[in-house]
Amino acid sequence: MDRVSQHGTQIFTEIRKVMLEARKNVAQKVNTELLNAYWQIGRIIVEHEQDSEERAAYGKRLLSELSKELTKEFGKGFSVSNLQFMRRFYQEYPIQQTLSVKLSWSHYCELLSISGLQKRSFSEKEAVNSKWSVRELKRQINTSLFERILLSEGKINKETVLALSEKGIEVSKAEDLMKDPYVFEFLGMPENKPMMESDLEEALVKHIENFY
Repeated sequence: MDRVSQHGTQIFTEIRKVMLEARKNVAQKVNTELLNAYWQIGRIIVEHEQDSEERAAYGKRLLSELSKELTKEFGKGFSVSNLQFMRRFYQEYPIQQTLSVKLSWSHYCELLSISGLQKRSFSEKEAVNSKWSVRELKRQINTSLFERILLSEGKINKETVLALSEKGIEVSKAEDLMKDPYVFEFLGMPENKPMMESDLEEALVKHIENFY
């Protein structure tokens, strides 16, 4: 390889590094905004429900009406079940700063399906530390990883439970936030429609610009 080719390869490598980092940052920003929006929607729903005397009946009717109007305005992503997840999202994470932007909305939907607080906390920490995909998170929940680790200690004790819920364990697996179907819905892009990577980048950049 001559000197010019070597120089060209070096330039390409440096530019590629810049582009990959930029894509990562844009994807993370979109995910952060999506989580923020869904948390805010959950807060609004909860606060309005609390102002109603007939909460159960009012809440059910409210979500149904909201689902119709929001779907009409913004497209997919606002089914009654997803609005229920948003409401619970705010209820279970009332302090927004405790949310991890390293997890997608699909991750949180899986976590919200866990009833035990300590098990959910462990699963959340582990999903972050081990970079679990949504599929891997779901698999680990379904195979009772939390319980199996506790039993492997020989006995279930408070110290072990707390340690697991606070720190997780060390496992390694890669994941990509931009594969989350809710991101496509959030951006108003058809999930099943074939899309060039450059088109996705352009849509992401335009979406980010709208926040400023």
